[in-house]
Amino acid sequence: MLTCFTDYLPESYLTMYDNLEFLIRLLLAIMLGALVGLERSKRQKEAGIRTHCIIACSAAVFMILSKYAFLDISSVAGVREADPSRIAAQVVSGISFLGAGVIFKNGNTIRGLTTAAGMWATAAIGMSIGAGMYWVGIFETALLILIQYIFHRFPIGNDSLSSQKIAISIDDDVIMRENFEKFIATHNGQIEQSSITRRDGKMIVEADVKLSEPITHQMAVSFMTEHAGVYAISV
Repeated sequence: MLTCFTDYLPESYLTMYDNLEFLIRLLLAIMLGALVGLERSKRQKEAGIRTHCIIACSAAVFMILSKYAFLDISSVAGVREADPSRIAAQVVSGISFLGAGVIFKNGNTIRGLTTAAGMWATAAIGMSIGAGMYWVGIFETALLILIQYIFHRFPIGNDSLSSQKIAISIDDDVIMRENFEKFIATHNGQIEQSSITRRDGKMIVEADVKLSEPITHQMAVSFMTEHAGVYAISV
């Protein structure tokens, strides 16, 4: 311990109960982060419970440090005042690097934007709890989860469409081509980008499709079972 700054160091003015409250803040931040991560995990997104817990807990720690760790600098006469808020500000921009890691571009389709935005919001939840603004953090958690569930249940605009990559090998004839087009149309699908190859009397189609209803494994199996001219399908 630095003796000349003894009265200003955090370990001098923070009591055991203060540190216990910090622990409670971290635990609460982890719980709220887990709730957001649980919703993402159920939808099989890249960032799940562990990622959101770590983000919320770390953001809370940075906020606690920002508020309480620099009184030894800002309170001593003759010492240039520090700006502890810079730590909190860097959390906002720093979380963008994590968010960028879950955003993927596939042709004309971009995936992961909602998860990245959720990670950014989770950092804000952790910062709210770290600052001691418990209700703000709880309110944001509830609103964030509510937004996710509502707009997945009642999608509008581009959110109403999902993107899928479909690869299929069929007989190179008019009937099978029409059957495949009907299969896509059944799901209100629109082909955004495609690659078509002819080989040994077969037509191989690889397409990026926008759909109102995703094509599941069971749907693909049923389509293949109903049509003998389908040799391979991947969704």
